[in-house]
Amino acid sequence: MSRRPLAALLALALALPAATTIAAASRDFPSESGTVRVTTVAEGLEHPWGLAFLPDGRMLVTERPGRLRIVNADGTLSRPIAGVPRVQARGQGGLLDVALHPQFAENGLVYLSFSEPGSGGAGTSVARGRLDGEALKDVQVIFRQSPKVDTGFHYGSRLVFDRSGQLWVSSGDRGMQDSAQDLTRGQGKLFKLNDDGTPATALPLAARAGTHPGVFSYGHRNIQGMALHPTTGLVWTHEHGPRGGDEINVPRAGRNYGWPVITYGINYNGTTIGDGLKEKDGMEQPLHQWTPSIGASGLAFYTADRFPAWKGNAFVGSLALTHLQRLVLDGERVADTEVLLDDWDERIRDVRQGPDGALYVLTDARNGQVAKVELLAR
Repeated sequence: MSRRPLAALLALALALPAATTIAAASRDFPSESGTVRVTTVAEGLEHPWGLAFLPDGRMLVTERPGRLRIVNADGTLSRPIAGVPRVQARGQGGLLDVALHPQFAENGLVYLSFSEPGSGGAGTSVARGRLDGEALKDVQVIFRQSPKVDTGFHYGSRLVFDRSGQLWVSSGDRGMQDSAQDLTRGQGKLFKLNDDGTPATALPLAARAGTHPGVFSYGHRNIQGMALHPTTGLVWTHEHGPRGGDEINVPRAGRNYGWPVITYGINYNGTTIGDGLKEKDGMEQPLHQWTPSIGASGLAFYTADRFPAWKGNAFVGSLALTHLQRLVLDGERVADTEVLLDDWDERIRDVRQGPDGALYVLTDARNGQVAKVELLAR
């Protein structure tokens, strides 16, 4: 197949108008493994939400109000990429995650999740388009959470391609708790799709009459972290609890993860949720839970050789407690945790491993940034 999309990206890198290089600001923090250095790579992003690395090392970054930008090697930002679907930038909604097709170098396909306005309100949708220079072309909405509802909460939504090239999409309950248990509705679910947005085959819940297309698992509150385990190839997720009860899961097909029937959290006003149950037959227990809530967002497994002390660990951003959390894993068990960047005082929305072996995080702020996180030698 033609490699023109990648060639167009490389040409864009050379053709972008000159801009002032970002003066890299660094700050050091202590950790159990040594000094952690955080360096600003780019700033001036309005509530950045999702990040994907292009083959040439530049980054695609979404801004929640509805802009998609390229972050160049010198930290400068491209003009907003044309062709991005219209979003409903209200409350927690807007332009959300971004992912590249596994064969991006050949087909140039970029996938975006976003809050799509329409009859009844808005819903989490997924669009794909071909990146050509400074525009997305042939853009199509390939998946829609239905029905659309008129709230501004809990859209999800992370995008992950697995090793077979299938697309996983997370959705939130949109603040309508009971919808997470209703298989006919798209709220509070994890979806497994083909790369064109059609449902994957052999999904056990598809046999139940009226099930929303593509449902893999249900009973989720608001999944905002999702990543592929580097050894097992399984999808791991984490989701926001209410007041307490943020949780990590390794979802299995057809399983019910309990929300809102069981939870380790309580309502924000201090009252119990439902019958106050933490477990119930037929509903799954989390692999790990945080009480109090950390406001988990973004998930990455560290696989590089650059920082051996971190290899095999998972990293989770914290919105509520403004830190980066390192998880030491023993199979499907969190054996230990460490809080990093505790004094940085930044809401961390996303975390990714870069091609250079460093971690990269997005800060959720009106003047948000992309920052590099490195572990310095002792």
